[in-house]
Amino acid sequence: MKLKIVEYPDRKLKEKSEIVKQFDKELHKLLDAMYEMMIKSNGIGLAAIQVGYAKQALLLNLPDENDEQSIDNLIEMINPTIIKTSGETTYQEGCLSVPSFYEDVDRYESVTVNYQDRYGNKKTLDADGLLSIAIQHEIDHLKGILFIDKLSYSRRKKFEKEYKKMQKEKKPSKK
Repeated sequence: MKLKIVEYPDRKLKEKSEIVKQFDKELHKLLDAMYEMMIKSNGIGLAAIQVGYAKQALLLNLPDENDEQSIDNLIEMINPTIIKTSGETTYQEGCLSVPSFYEDVDRYESVTVNYQDRYGNKKTLDADGLLSIAIQHEIDHLKGILFIDKLSYSRRKKFEKEYKKMQKEKKPSKK
């Protein structure tokens, strides 16, 4: 399965993801391909919608103390729901779908999430720190929300201007 990261401003990123009902080989193939794409892209999280699939599925794989992402630390969340939040924090976030842009975003300090694994087994996870931030960021993707949507009006305008400039610089000039 060949996947490509969907980048802002593609409208697909605004789509709300559907609940996963089939925990089958197709889902497993998608999750495996997403993992390869996330690692290849140097990401720590990836939602299915970011590779063009509007399914409530996401991956998280935070680096360990040696800054390595072991598959043993991979978390696959299907149909995740945040059931409890506490505290507040601000964290500088980036996104594979909004390359080369980072901005401070307000999030909950810790969350409790109910979800299913790739086989449909129900799980609960308590998370804080970077894992909590990453979970909230990826669940937002499933709702069609990007981290830039959480910026204030003035910061969002600044982002739009900077991003357009970066996109122009990225395109090869026609001679």
